[in-house]
Amino acid sequence: MPVKRGIPVAGGYCIGRAYPLDSADMRVPKRLVPAGQIEHERQLAERAFESASGEISDQHQQFRERLGEEVADIFRGHLAILRDPKLRLQVLDLIADRHFSAAYAIQVALLRYQRRFEATPFMRDRMRDLQDVKQKLLQHLAGESHESVTELDEPVIIVAHDLTPSQTATLERTRKVLGFATDLGGSTSHTAIVARGLGIPAVVGLDDLTTMVAPGDLLILDGTHGVVIIDPDETQIAEYREQEARRSVLIQSLEVLRDLPAETLDGVRVELLGNIEFPEEVPLCLAKGAEGIGLFRTEFLFLRGGPQPAEEEQFQVYRQVAETLQRRPLVIRTLDLGADKYPHERAWEAEPNPFLGLRSIRYCLQHREVFWPQLRAILRACSHGNIRIMFPLISRVLEMRQAKYLLKLAMDELEEEGFEIPHDIPIGAMVETPSASVCAGELAREAAFLSIGTNDLVQYTLAVDRSNERVADLYTPFDPSVLRLMRWIIRHGKREKVAVSLCGEMAGDPMATILLVGMGLRCLSMSAGNIPEIKKIIRSIRFSDAHKVAQRVFGFETEREVISYLREQLRGVLPEAT
Repeated sequence: MPVKRGIPVAGGYCIGRAYPLDSADMRVPKRLVPAGQIEHERQLAERAFESASGEISDQHQQFRERLGEEVADIFRGHLAILRDPKLRLQVLDLIADRHFSAAYAIQVALLRYQRRFEATPFMRDRMRDLQDVKQKLLQHLAGESHESVTELDEPVIIVAHDLTPSQTATLERTRKVLGFATDLGGSTSHTAIVARGLGIPAVVGLDDLTTMVAPGDLLILDGTHGVVIIDPDETQIAEYREQEARRSVLIQSLEVLRDLPAETLDGVRVELLGNIEFPEEVPLCLAKGAEGIGLFRTEFLFLRGGPQPAEEEQFQVYRQVAETLQRRPLVIRTLDLGADKYPHERAWEAEPNPFLGLRSIRYCLQHREVFWPQLRAILRACSHGNIRIMFPLISRVLEMRQAKYLLKLAMDELEEEGFEIPHDIPIGAMVETPSASVCAGELAREAAFLSIGTNDLVQYTLAVDRSNERVADLYTPFDPSVLRLMRWIIRHGKREKVAVSLCGEMAGDPMATILLVGMGLRCLSMSAGNIPEIKKIIRSIRFSDAHKVAQRVFGFETEREVISYLREQLRGVLPEAT
């Protein structure tokens, strides 16, 4: 009974037969066409672009309506590639000048497009998107469909070396796909985002699973813990079926908690907020019991293609969110571009090591033509709600002072123009680097609040690229070094009487909840779907017990000891969550 461990990207369990899926990468042999056929090939290429654009446009709209902007935005990116006039012109020129067939010209043009990303590992998802677009064009050119999973006769678990976002999207068209497992992939990949949006249990980054599984093999796929069991015995099958039943009971029990506070049995209150990327996500956060928004990522305005958003457009978006919240807290994070987030017009400015390069607050301080309109827009929106402003990736005190100085200049300018701007706007810093953690005391004296961003804090502390599937198993927020930095931040925030919250993925991890409460955190911000379960855990524990758990954890030397102990503690409080 081989057990493979990978990266859990979409929770849930399923038991079914393996259905290995071949790679969708269609390779086209080089073919030249006579001069008299060039115009025909150009017309074929034009029609392929139009047909593929139409299909992806429909996908984008469908996913936007049903699953929200995060999933839909992936297909918006595909559409932007297809509508890039330079790409289409290159295809047509290859046909006219080199006499390439339409199919071969498309392949060559997309490969050239892709090579621009190959030197930058963080653009791996962009490369997969380009592969996805290439396959779409070639399929429309040939008038074929390779989506055989829509014709399955029985429930199966898809096993593949890799899946593109479009392939993943087709899995929901049949109720026969129970889940999927891939050799490649990471937790932040576009394929993972689509899987979470569709609610399909999935495990990625399994390395060589495809070489171990034959068609029809019985599998247990655990998308919650990132495990695939090949040919399980009856005991394991019974255990997982029992877990499924317990999980179903838990989900039903969470509905009644929406309007209840996240308060421990001994009266310690924890504020639960939502993380959003798009204004449309606010109602879902409130429906799940969020008390406000603890992280509004504003990059979507700059990543959707087209010109940079003007001040007025940004102001309208920020005001809309603030008014929807009706005086509930709203933390707006200023622009966090760079690293793995580049707007279309900057896609070719990739740096050799972008996560250590010009990103986040560094980028904003050097590009004030981008930063200034956003600061003005946020400040104008502050009179329409309970808004707090947060600067991302502050790595030293000087950056915080520079950002605050620019904000003050923007405020002065707006007041001179006749705008009424509140003077008591809380200004905070995201603590996401070891340097900021060590200087937490100094940062706390410059800020009204601190927010721990565990996603980046983990990768910078452990020197692990969280988007690199080769080292994905090393990426864990439960490493003692990360936890000690977090404890240091919390202690210095308390010493300086400055609130400390946590807004990374760790905030929504049920296994971390008891520890985080025990460490003294009183504000957690997370994805909407995690709020009910985290609230249930908090309402099931005593702070005095959580504090003892935290003390015990800081006596451990490895993340395995930490995870094993926390899983045991969670099982004692809420068995359904483990």
